[in-house]
Amino acid sequence: MLENITYNISDFDYDLPQELIAQTPIEPRDASRLLLVHRDSERFEHRHFRDIGTYVRPGDLLIANQSRVLPARLPGHRAETGGAVEVLLLVERPDLGPDYWETLVRPGRRLREGSRIVFGNGGGGEMQRGAFLQAEVLERTEAGGRIVRFTIGNTASLTQGRGTRAGVNPAPTDEAYRRGGVYPRPRIERGEGNHNVTVRDLIEQLGRMPLPPYIHETLHDPERYQTVYARISGSAAAPTAGLHFTPYLLEQLRRQGVRVGFVTLHVGLDTFRPIECEDIREHKMHSEEIDLDAPAAELINETRRAGGRVIAVGTTAVRVLESVARFHEGHIEPYHGATRLFITPGYRFQVVDAMITNFHLPRSTLLLLVSAFASKALIEEAYLEAMRERYRFYSFGDAMLIL
Repeated sequence: MLENITYNISDFDYDLPQELIAQTPIEPRDASRLLLVHRDSERFEHRHFRDIGTYVRPGDLLIANQSRVLPARLPGHRAETGGAVEVLLLVERPDLGPDYWETLVRPGRRLREGSRIVFGNGGGGEMQRGAFLQAEVLERTEAGGRIVRFTIGNTASLTQGRGTRAGVNPAPTDEAYRRGGVYPRPRIERGEGNHNVTVRDLIEQLGRMPLPPYIHETLHDPERYQTVYARISGSAAAPTAGLHFTPYLLEQLRRQGVRVGFVTLHVGLDTFRPIECEDIREHKMHSEEIDLDAPAAELINETRRAGGRVIAVGTTAVRVLESVARFHEGHIEPYHGATRLFITPGYRFQVVDAMITNFHLPRSTLLLLVSAFASKALIEEAYLEAMRERYRFYSFGDAMLIL
């Protein structure tokens, strides 16, 4: 049944009791609850995620996002003053050059173009002879972030003699580190001279997990903010619909005749930002890099030819599949590039037959996407049902299967 389409973001708002925002992941992963939403009958069922095999069929295909979350919060300090700063990685910008990133910085007003930042983390001790991570702020973005370029400094070469290498910031002093409240320098054990150390290596070592702003509890095991199949680093936030799968559950589904394929979309923090303009048609969707390789394309096409269902694990997988279909006039072919696809009510889905998803923030692009898939009215009823039944919401919360 067709519904009247609204373009007002205020119509996609709702009030959620704070106690329903999940602060910690449930154990085991597949013990989370599962709200079944049947689009044809507008009926709901309450199950657990481990029961999902009851609702998929031999010949169905799960498509999941294999992106891995980077430890994207980098504590550091200004090279000039030693003042503490934090850099939050949003998205890598290879279009600008190697090791360029779009970031958020704090305190933003003090980090202007040309500012240099050094990074380090740990206990006590003297500066190590080896590599350290540094960055230069290059420009301000329209959204208020910063474009920064990361480089590797070498403390051994910089401390020899009075001069410094051209284009490389001097190694920070012990006093600068102590003023910033962080010392000693990072230790990188990668062979004599550290010739093979990369910027990504140092980010992985020094960074902290970038939990969403509505999570206030400490995450004791960072792997619980990764899916069990995550393998390609690059996200600033987890593709959370996949957090419910365990290796055993995936193996059970495979034995049942369900196939599993993977795509990649590196999730940016824009996914948590509410839409600020009242008319959603004025919203500017952020660009994200996506990848759908030849094996995944073959799996999808085989499934569609055989009459199986393509079930997207999460909104990020939906955006990859539907983006590629739009680029290729409804066909699925290998693709690597950017997408700005913004799915709102009224969108006609070309590939996705069913969707696994968590419960999303009000006024968000993700809530618009699921409303486009199941209808605004049905999603509103599903969210009210979930609140009545005390489901857990957001990243560490429970899941929906929309059929």
